[in-house]
Amino acid sequence: MATRQLREENDNVLLSNGKRVRIRFLRHGEDGPIRELWPHLSPRTRYLRFLSILSSLPDSLLSRLIADIDRRSMAIVAEHDTDGTPMVVGLANLGAVDDESAEVGLVVRDDWQRQHVGTELARTMMLAAERRGIRRFIGHVLAENVGMRRLLKHIGVIVSAKSDGNVQEIAFVRR
Repeated sequence: MATRQLREENDNVLLSNGKRVRIRFLRHGEDGPIRELWPHLSPRTRYLRFLSILSSLPDSLLSRLIADIDRRSMAIVAEHDTDGTPMVVGLANLGAVDDESAEVGLVVRDDWQRQHVGTELARTMMLAAERRGIRRFIGHVLAENVGMRRLLKHIGVIVSAKSDGNVQEIAFVRR
């Protein structure tokens, strides 16, 4: 995959399977795309991403997923146009922990997994964060989340990891 220059606007990406997605930053307070994505996540996908079985999207979680005005948190979606209507297929979000570190999360709807949507979202998020001085990323990953572990090996270099039961806190930098 070619290295792309980051723009904080729409960025069309051709996936390895020939499908095209638009990667874009959500505006401050924009929650519609997150609400649209939620019903397309299976209970298993929700569990792997949010470490809990959630049947509905709580307002408290939604507020943590959206971008804030001072850009200490940001959210990026991947959208695929079907008949001129954008369909949200993935979400990456970041919340700064301090001036150099941020907690990150990523989820891709089940029917779009294993098509490099997560890779493109992660790369875009990391480049945007680095422009703001953030160089270290922290993710909480279940031991059974093989897909996320594979993605981390592909995009990052793990600098530390610690376990708490079935959840591992992984700190990494961009590869």
